Amino acid sequence: MSQFLKFLFASCLGTALALILLAFIGFSMLAGLAGNATEGKKVDVKANSILDLDFHALIPEKTNNVAMDPFDLNQKNVLGLSDMVAAIRHAKEDPDIKGIYINATYVQAGKATSATLRAALDDFKSSGKFIVSYANYYTQGAYYLASVADSILLNPVGAVDFRGYSSMIAFYKGMLDKLDVQMKIFYAGKFKSATEPFRLDKMSDENRLQVREYLSALYGIYISDVAASRKIPENELRQIADRYDGRSAENALSAHLIDRIAYEDEAYSLIRKKLGLEEKDKLNRISIEDYFENRAKKFDFSTKDKIAVVYAEGTIMDGDHGEPGNIYDGKYVSILRGIRKDDAVKAIVLRINSPGGSVLASENILREVQLCKKAGKPVIVSMGDLAASGGYYIACQADSIFAEPGTITGSIGVFGMIPVLQKTMKDNLGITYDTVRTGKYSAFGTPFYDFSPEESAIIQSRIESIYEDFLNKVALGRHKTRDQVHEIAQGRVWPGMKAKEIGLVDDIGGLDRAIASAARLSGVEKYRITEYPRTKTGIEQLIDQLTHKKENDDNVKAWLIRSELGEMYPAYKTLRDLRRSQGIQARLPYDLIIN
Repeated sequence: MSQFLKFLFASCLGTALALILLAFIGFSMLAGLAGNATEGKKVDVKANSILDLDFHALIPEKTNNVAMDPFDLNQKNVLGLSDMVAAIRHAKEDPDIKGIYINATYVQAGKATSATLRAALDDFKSSGKFIVSYANYYTQGAYYLASVADSILLNPVGAVDFRGYSSMIAFYKGMLDKLDVQMKIFYAGKFKSATEPFRLDKMSDENRLQVREYLSALYGIYISDVAASRKIPENELRQIADRYDGRSAENALSAHLIDRIAYEDEAYSLIRKKLGLEEKDKLNRISIEDYFENRAKKFDFSTKDKIAVVYAEGTIMDGDHGEPGNIYDGKYVSILRGIRKDDAVKAIVLRINSPGGSVLASENILREVQLCKKAGKPVIVSMGDLAASGGYYIACQADSIFAEPGTITGSIGVFGMIPVLQKTMKDNLGITYDTVRTGKYSAFGTPFYDFSPEESAIIQSRIESIYEDFLNKVALGRHKTRDQVHEIAQGRVWPGMKAKEIGLVDDIGGLDRAIASAARLSGVEKYRITEYPRTKTGIEQLIDQLTHKKENDDNVKAWLIRSELGEMYPAYKTLRDLRRSQGIQARLPYDLIIN
């Protein structure tokens, strides 16, 4: 028996050791794959190379700050805006890169992001190198970038969807009425349109006014930039849009929106001709992701002094972690606290691209901004596509604020919405509720009882108190009186140029100008950039999944849904974030989808 037990123990021990060894080998392989994924595939950037831009992926502010496919071991990095611009700038000076080929039907980017990319492409052309663009079909966003090209080619059965801007908002009140769902809605600010989809069936006059104002401002930027590149007078370009001349390839050519009707192989032939190659010669096309990884990516450790660039993009939410591309207060408080205690960091640039979100989370982040300033570190804000409501809340007390011309900002206001399901449950499901209370407000806040007038007054009072606090925080940061801020607040949304006129921002400029301002205010001449938050590649997210890190579950779900919904994902994400939101909100109610 003892001999049997000895052999059994030895067998079990051997099996356990083998499993441990296999696990070690497996994780070593994954770590190796992660290393390879991080380093990127080595590509040969030879003479006469072409930089390929297809804009197939969502363009985040920071590389990989999105949910990625954790099961694709060959997935490339999802380049952020700053790295994409860096790659284009490097290619401008690179003798091996002779031109850029744009092949994009649509671009997943906001208006300020697109304008930044377009400016980088326009600067690339100043080197004398060429840009060729081809597409089977151009959306307005894709055409905005393509219009900077020397040669714009379009498929014979394609079109240029150039017809002017519109913004469409979905209203849910009719559906809620059919379901007997009563929405208890509380807000401060007559322009705070966040609650309109749930209490109206169309835009209010105030909302229509502000939408028209920012839509006109963004369309004006579009027209001005395209007119300059295509050498078409602005008024004529507006007429082309009004006639919808881009609806066919022939009409687009006649209107000078494009230079040639062609197939993609003819676009390649044109590029070969520009390079002086024969038709049989192979084009050496380098994706911008590979080019950045192999040529443009830089590591600078030559100086100790640092400027921290903190990318705050997405909805502002309560919590420590979750899907990449959102701003969780626990995570960002920790980031800012670490920066504050780092003596090597001399200044902070907070790059914001956010519609806002939780007031409580915004307050916690603003507190760390205040502490960073108190510690002697200048804080400069650089606004991207959006820095509205809670996004403006965390920005308002910075030493200086820069916005892009196409930035949407302001929306200084707050709201709260609570569904009351009492009638829904009773009339549609036959479910009723009864309760025993120990106090007047013991059951306050439940969705299964309508609010009393006193309870509604409590919530409205809280909303107005937080709005007043918001006004005073902005007044302190912008050196205005409370009444001056209230006049331009009330939930109203402003385009970047107008925001500068009314004093919500200090100047118009991109991330580069904000970094230069941070360096000047901190008194450093030589410095290096350090970026936050730290992001992970797809394979690194897979390792997190295998090691059961809870936060990565959200990443996988987000990637699966986004890959299925495509361009419809932002609308889904907005509704989902609203459903998850708790407490009083300072945010835009919907994604500003401009068609």
